[in-house]
Amino acid sequence: MKRLVGAILLCASLAAAADKKTKLKKEPEPSPLDRYIADAEREKTSLTPTAGSLWVPSARYSDLAMDLRAHRVSDIVTIVVNEKASAVSTGTVKTGRTSSVNSSIINAAGITKAAGPLANLAKLSTDNQLNGTGTTTRDTSLTTSLSARVTHVLPNGYLVIEGTKNVQVNSENQIVSVRGVIRPTDLDNTNVIQSDHIAELDVRVNGKGIVGDAIRRPFFLYRLLLGLLPF
Repeated sequence: MKRLVGAILLCASLAAAADKKTKLKKEPEPSPLDRYIADAEREKTSLTPTAGSLWVPSARYSDLAMDLRAHRVSDIVTIVVNEKASAVSTGTVKTGRTSSVNSSIINAAGITKAAGPLANLAKLSTDNQLNGTGTTTRDTSLTTSLSARVTHVLPNGYLVIEGTKNVQVNSENQIVSVRGVIRPTDLDNTNVIQSDHIAELDVRVNGKGIVGDAIRRPFFLYRLLLGLLPF
Protein backbone atom coordinates (compact mmCIF):
# COMPACT_ATOMS: atom_id res chain seq x y z
CA MET A 1 0.00 0.00 0.00
CA LYS A 2 2.82 2.38 0.88
CA ARG A 3 4.53 1.64 -2.42
CA LEU A 4 1.32 2.38 -4.31
CA VAL A 5 0.86 5.71 -2.54
CA GLY A 6 4.49 6.61 -3.18
CA ALA A 7 4.14 5.75 -6.87
CA ILE A 8 1.00 7.88 -7.17
CA LEU A 9 2.70 10.86 -5.49
CA LEU A 10 5.74 10.47 -7.74
CA CYS A 11 3.59 10.40 -10.88
CA ALA A 12 1.64 13.45 -9.71
CA SER A 13 4.81 15.42 -9.03
CA LEU A 14 6.29 14.50 -12.41
CA ALA A 15 3.08 15.49 -14.18
CA ALA A 16 3.01 18.82 -12.36
CA ALA A 17 6.64 19.48 -13.26
CA ALA A 18 6.02 18.62 -16.92
CA ASP A 19 2.94 20.84 -17.03
CA LYS A 20 4.88 23.71 -15.47
CA LYS A 21 7.59 23.46 -18.13
CA THR A 22 5.05 23.49 -20.96
CA LYS A 23 3.44 26.70 -19.76
CA LEU A 24 4.61 29.78 -21.58
CA LYS A 25 6.48 32.33 -19.53
CA LYS A 26 4.44 35.40 -18.76
CA GLU A 27 5.86 38.48 -20.39
CA PRO A 28 6.92 41.18 -17.92
CA GLU A 29 4.70 44.20 -17.59
CA PRO A 30 6.03 47.24 -19.50
CA SER A 31 7.38 50.02 -17.35
CA PRO A 32 5.95 53.56 -17.51
CA LEU A 33 8.97 54.58 -19.59
CA ASP A 34 8.34 51.78 -22.10
CA ARG A 35 4.71 52.85 -22.45
CA TYR A 36 5.80 56.46 -22.93
CA ILE A 37 8.18 55.46 -25.73
CA ALA A 38 5.52 53.33 -27.42
CA ASP A 39 3.00 56.18 -27.35
CA ALA A 40 5.54 58.64 -28.74
CA GLU A 41 6.69 56.29 -31.51
CA ARG A 42 3.07 55.67 -32.48
CA GLU A 43 2.65 59.36 -33.29
CA LYS A 44 5.91 59.62 -35.19
CA THR A 45 5.74 60.82 -38.79
CA SER A 46 8.58 59.98 -41.13
CA LEU A 47 10.07 62.80 -43.19
CA THR A 48 11.34 61.33 -46.44
CA PRO A 49 13.16 63.75 -48.74
CA THR A 50 11.80 64.08 -52.24
CA ALA A 51 13.85 62.45 -54.98
CA GLY A 52 16.24 65.00 -56.45
CA SER A 53 15.93 67.37 -53.52
CA LEU A 54 18.94 69.56 -52.76
CA TRP A 55 18.21 69.51 -49.04
CA VAL A 56 18.55 66.31 -47.05
CA PRO A 57 18.11 66.85 -43.28
CA SER A 58 20.18 63.79 -42.38
CA ALA A 59 23.16 64.77 -44.51
CA ARG A 60 26.54 65.10 -42.82
CA TYR A 61 26.99 68.84 -43.38
CA SER A 62 23.32 69.83 -43.41
CA ASP A 63 23.70 72.00 -40.31
CA LEU A 64 27.15 73.45 -39.79
CA ALA A 65 25.96 75.58 -36.86
CA MET A 66 24.28 72.75 -34.98
CA ASP A 67 24.51 72.39 -31.22
CA LEU A 68 27.14 69.91 -30.10
CA ARG A 69 24.97 68.65 -27.26
CA ALA A 70 23.57 65.14 -27.55
CA HIS A 71 20.59 64.91 -29.87
CA ARG A 72 21.02 61.68 -31.84
CA VAL A 73 20.82 57.98 -31.07
CA SER A 74 24.02 56.58 -29.48
CA ASP A 75 25.18 60.00 -28.28
CA ILE A 76 26.66 59.92 -24.79
CA VAL A 77 25.50 61.99 -21.83
CA THR A 78 26.68 62.06 -18.22
CA ILE A 79 24.13 61.71 -15.43
CA VAL A 80 24.77 63.05 -11.96
CA VAL A 81 22.50 61.12 -9.61
CA ASN A 82 21.75 62.88 -6.34
CA GLU A 83 18.52 61.49 -4.96
CA LYS A 84 17.30 61.95 -1.41
CA ALA A 85 13.97 60.82 -0.01
CA SER A 86 12.64 61.12 3.51
CA ALA A 87 9.27 60.02 4.85
CA VAL A 88 7.78 60.06 8.34
CA SER A 89 4.43 58.52 9.22
CA THR A 90 2.86 58.75 12.68
CA GLY A 91 -0.37 57.17 13.87
CA THR A 92 -2.20 57.19 17.20
CA VAL A 93 -5.14 54.97 18.16
CA LYS A 94 -7.14 55.29 21.37
CA THR A 95 -10.37 53.43 22.10
CA GLY A 96 -12.40 52.68 25.20
CA ARG A 97 -15.43 50.55 25.93
CA THR A 98 -17.26 49.77 29.17
CA SER A 99 -20.24 47.41 29.47
CA SER A 100 -22.18 45.92 32.38
CA VAL A 101 -24.93 43.28 32.56
CA ASN A 102 -26.89 42.38 35.74
CA SER A 103 -29.46 39.61 36.10
CA SER A 104 -31.22 38.77 39.42
CA ILE A 105 -34.19 36.75 40.71
CA ILE A 106 -36.74 38.71 42.76
CA ASN A 107 -39.43 36.04 43.24
CA ALA A 108 -38.82 32.32 43.19
CA ALA A 109 -41.39 29.56 44.01
CA GLY A 110 -43.70 31.91 45.87
CA ILE A 111 -40.95 33.51 47.96
CA THR A 112 -41.33 37.30 47.80
CA LYS A 113 -37.61 37.88 48.03
CA ALA A 114 -35.02 35.39 46.95
CA ALA A 115 -32.01 34.95 49.15
CA GLY A 116 -28.73 33.12 48.94
CA PRO A 117 -26.86 32.38 45.72
CA LEU A 118 -30.04 32.72 43.61
CA ALA A 119 -30.49 36.40 44.46
CA ASN A 120 -27.85 37.43 41.90
CA LEU A 121 -27.94 34.77 39.23
CA ALA A 122 -25.62 36.52 36.80
CA LYS A 123 -23.52 39.66 36.81
CA LEU A 124 -21.14 40.58 33.97
CA SER A 125 -18.89 43.61 33.68
CA THR A 126 -16.22 44.44 31.09
CA ASP A 127 -13.87 47.34 30.64
CA ASN A 128 -11.66 47.49 27.53
CA GLN A 129 -9.01 50.12 26.86
CA LEU A 130 -6.69 50.42 23.86
CA ASN A 131 -3.90 52.94 23.49
CA GLY A 132 -1.62 52.53 20.48
CA THR A 133 1.04 54.73 18.93
CA GLY A 134 3.17 53.99 15.87
CA THR A 135 5.87 55.89 13.99
CA THR A 136 7.65 54.95 10.77
CA THR A 137 10.71 56.82 9.49
CA ARG A 138 12.58 56.12 6.25
CA ASP A 139 15.56 57.96 4.75
CA THR A 140 17.12 57.11 1.38
CA SER A 141 20.16 58.73 -0.20
CA LEU A 142 21.97 57.88 -3.44
CA THR A 143 24.84 59.88 -4.93
CA THR A 144 26.75 58.72 -8.00
CA SER A 145 27.50 59.62 -11.60
CA LEU A 146 27.55 57.54 -14.76
CA SER A 147 27.45 57.88 -18.52
CA ALA A 148 24.37 56.91 -20.49
CA ARG A 149 23.54 56.40 -24.14
CA VAL A 150 20.69 57.92 -26.11
CA THR A 151 18.48 55.01 -27.18
CA HIS A 152 15.52 56.86 -28.72
CA VAL A 153 14.85 60.28 -30.20
CA LEU A 154 11.16 61.02 -29.74
CA PRO A 155 9.15 63.04 -32.28
CA ASN A 156 8.94 65.98 -29.88
CA GLY A 157 12.74 66.13 -29.67
CA TYR A 158 13.06 64.57 -26.23
CA LEU A 159 15.75 61.94 -25.70
CA VAL A 160 15.42 58.56 -24.01
CA ILE A 161 18.63 57.67 -22.21
CA GLU A 162 19.79 54.48 -20.59
CA GLY A 163 23.02 53.72 -18.77
CA THR A 164 24.55 51.06 -16.56
CA LYS A 165 27.60 51.14 -14.31
CA ASN A 166 29.19 48.01 -12.90
CA VAL A 167 31.62 48.40 -9.99
CA GLN A 168 33.39 45.45 -8.38
CA VAL A 169 35.31 45.92 -5.13
CA ASN A 170 36.53 43.13 -2.83
CA SER A 171 34.33 40.39 -4.32
CA GLU A 172 31.29 42.68 -4.13
CA ASN A 173 29.64 43.56 -7.44
CA GLN A 174 27.39 46.64 -7.56
CA ILE A 175 25.28 47.47 -10.61
CA VAL A 176 23.69 50.90 -11.02
CA SER A 177 21.25 51.40 -13.90
CA VAL A 178 19.43 54.60 -14.88
CA ARG A 179 16.68 55.17 -17.45
CA GLY A 180 14.60 58.21 -18.26
CA VAL A 181 13.57 60.97 -20.65
CA ILE A 182 15.44 64.27 -20.93
CA ARG A 183 15.19 67.51 -22.85
CA PRO A 184 18.29 68.43 -24.88
CA THR A 185 18.07 71.98 -23.52
CA ASP A 186 18.63 70.66 -19.98
CA LEU A 187 22.10 69.42 -20.95
CA ASP A 188 25.01 71.74 -20.27
CA ASN A 189 27.78 72.36 -22.77
CA THR A 190 29.60 69.21 -21.59
CA ASN A 191 26.54 66.95 -21.95
CA VAL A 192 26.00 66.64 -18.18
CA ILE A 193 22.52 66.53 -16.66
CA GLN A 194 21.26 66.31 -13.09
CA SER A 195 18.96 63.46 -12.12
CA ASP A 196 16.20 65.83 -10.98
CA HIS A 197 15.85 67.00 -14.61
CA ILE A 198 15.06 63.49 -15.87
CA ALA A 199 11.43 62.51 -16.43
CA GLU A 200 10.20 58.94 -15.88
CA LEU A 201 13.37 58.39 -13.86
CA ASP A 202 14.10 54.75 -13.07
CA VAL A 203 17.14 54.17 -10.85
CA ARG A 204 18.06 50.67 -9.72
CA VAL A 205 20.95 49.59 -7.51
CA ASN A 206 21.62 45.87 -7.24
CA GLY A 207 24.46 44.20 -5.40
CA LYS A 208 25.93 40.73 -5.65
CA GLY A 209 28.66 39.26 -3.53
CA ILE A 210 29.53 38.39 0.04
CA VAL A 211 27.46 41.23 1.50
CA GLY A 212 24.45 40.35 -0.63
CA ASP A 213 24.75 36.70 0.37
CA ALA A 214 24.80 37.64 4.06
CA ILE A 215 21.59 39.69 3.88
CA ARG A 216 19.72 37.64 1.32
CA ARG A 217 16.17 36.49 1.97
CA PRO A 218 15.87 33.27 4.05
CA PHE A 219 14.89 30.09 2.22
CA PHE A 220 11.27 28.99 1.89
CA LEU A 221 11.18 26.37 4.66
CA TYR A 222 12.63 28.78 7.22
CA ARG A 223 10.09 31.48 6.32
CA LEU A 224 7.29 28.90 6.52
CA LEU A 225 8.32 27.88 10.02
CA LEU A 226 8.47 31.53 11.10
CA GLY A 227 4.89 31.96 9.92
CA LEU A 228 3.61 28.85 11.69
CA LEU A 229 5.44 28.94 14.99
CA PRO A 230 4.03 31.34 17.61
CA PHE A 231 7.44 32.10 19.14
